[in-house]
Amino acid sequence: MTLPRLVCLSTLAALALAGAARAQDRGSVNPKPLPPLANPDAPSTPAKALFGRVTHPSSGSPHIYGFYAKGCFSGGEALPMDGAHWQVMRPSRNRMYGLPVMVDFLERLSEKATRVGWPGLLVGDMAQPRGGPMITGHASHQIGIDADVWLTPMPDHRMSRAEREETSATDMVRQDRLDIDPDVWTPNHLQLIKLTAEQPEVERIFVNAAIKKALCRESGGGRWLSKVRPMYGHNYHYHIRLSCPAGQGDCQSQDPPPSGDGCDDLGYWFSDAVLHPKPPKVAPKPKPPMTMAALPAACRAVLKAP
Repeated sequence: MTLPRLVCLSTLAALALAGAARAQDRGSVNPKPLPPLANPDAPSTPAKALFGRVTHPSSGSPHIYGFYAKGCFSGGEALPMDGAHWQVMRPSRNRMYGLPVMVDFLERLSEKATRVGWPGLLVGDMAQPRGGPMITGHASHQIGIDADVWLTPMPDHRMSRAEREETSATDMVRQDRLDIDPDVWTPNHLQLIKLTAEQPEVERIFVNAAIKKALCRESGGGRWLSKVRPMYGHNYHYHIRLSCPAGQGDCQSQDPPPSGDGCDDLGYWFSDAVLHPKPPKVAPKPKPPMTMAALPAACRAVLKAP
């Protein structure tokens, strides 16, 4: 199954911009658990309300069910809060989980990043313990092979819990949104994104269009640029998406990136309609939240597994 080609761009924009804003929301040093649901087995219960209340991974072998924006996974694991070259941000969200291949990838990438002048990764949202839809933010990140990495370099000390919850990521985009902010963008940002895109496991990288523009202008070109796709928001971080791992037959891939480096196709992203959208004359009705019926059938078992 592939990602539908015809998508309402205004809906994508709303989702992405909402997610970007929430990426800057502060976390909590003392998070409170969500209240229990009155009728969790009701067919109308949003899937996000169920998966958002799960606090630990399921038992069983690592397995993906479904698509990046409509699925779940079993046998996940958490990225440790600290490594030699990474730190987990916003731990109160409990979104530092993924398939073991995702955790291993981030650990290896963090070490390689030091070789191109990047001091370490600040890792934002990955997935919930069993994936699935999230109560706030992302439409994807559901099958354990997506991760957000902040474009803020890791500091030279182990951050406190308060720092991890309250520090804001750096906005890399100029105020008019036409280009990167030269006061914060550095050649090391380019090298980090290039290094990530060159890894064979990487399917996509999503960045703000202004960042893609800078990469095209400053990199000298390369096949890796085809993996780096402009997307609404993503001013503060870049989104890494791995390909479906070998042996995961229930993982639904998306179409390969379009041919070419994408550097000649950025006009849309800097059009007035995108940068200064006019409000619709009639406000669209919000879509009802996804229920368990919309997810692969196996996600019911994943949700209820020990």
